[in-house]
Amino acid sequence: MGIIKEPKGVDFIIQSPPLTLEEQKEISEFIKQRKLQRLAEQKSKHKRATSRKKEFN
Repeated sequence: MGIIKEPKGVDFIIQSPPLTLEEQKEISEFIKQRKLQRLAEQKSKHKRATSRKKEFN
């Protein structure tokens, strides 16, 4: 894919419409849930790794 050049006098600026309060809340809730999920995954990986070390000792 090549580079798109702007013709003289034309700007390719795209602005999205502002989010509604409902959309902002949905996005915030999704981010919160995703962070909790990632933390849980990291903790379970850590527990598995430490339990394996104990088995070998």
